[in-house]
Amino acid sequence: MSRILAKSIAVTVLALLASLAISFTFVPMLGGEVSGAGLVMTIVCPIAVALPASTLHYWQSERLRRANGALMAANDKLAEAYRQLHSQSRLDALTGVLNRHAFAQELQAVSEAAASGGLLFIDLDHFKSINDRFGHATGDEALRAIGQLLTGHVRATDIVGRLGGEEFGIFLHSVTAEHMLDRSHRIREAVRSLDFRTPAGAQVALGASIGAFHCRAGFDPSQALAAADGNLYRAKSTGRNTVIA
Repeated sequence: MSRILAKSIAVTVLALLASLAISFTFVPMLGGEVSGAGLVMTIVCPIAVALPASTLHYWQSERLRRANGALMAANDKLAEAYRQLHSQSRLDALTGVLNRHAFAQELQAVSEAAASGGLLFIDLDHFKSINDRFGHATGDEALRAIGQLLTGHVRATDIVGRLGGEEFGIFLHSVTAEHMLDRSHRIREAVRSLDFRTPAGAQVALGASIGAFHCRAGFDPSQALAAADGNLYRAKSTGRNTVIA
């Protein structure tokens, strides 16, 4: 409020000076004299008009400025909430990796960018027995642990998603077929070596079968997933805890 009053007083002083300048310039030219009631009106009128008018103007301007600031802040919060909601809608709530739909979108984008790489289809071995023996809560914790493990074994340019149940997918961006196989075996070994325990402290053995398929530039995502899935089926049929490409 003090800033509003200061501005209003400054405007009033300028209005008063302008009024005096006009009066002392033009009144003598017309043969009059600025004195008495005329001088009083020259001083009082700009004060009576300019002070309340400028105070009201600056007060309304300040209210508008604050309202605009509040609106911008609300818009920023809304935009951030939308970004978070959009991000959350792409993530699997349990594991924190991309959900199936978002993984498919990212895979399509990679294909359209004419990139190559390795596609891994990962399935946890005998996962149903974990739910049967230790309960679904332990099974969920195991899936969460696997999600974190897989995320830790990829680069920022790679893609990790949960494709459903105990199935995960990884796209290794711009790797050779040999590098894809090496990374696949390292991931399989990391899953096998994971020290996962129930809340009671019982150790739960985990394993993973991996179907790998090397994607050339311009690959068809659906065909690549089908090929990786076929290799996964072969991996599970030949003893599990293995990699087939």
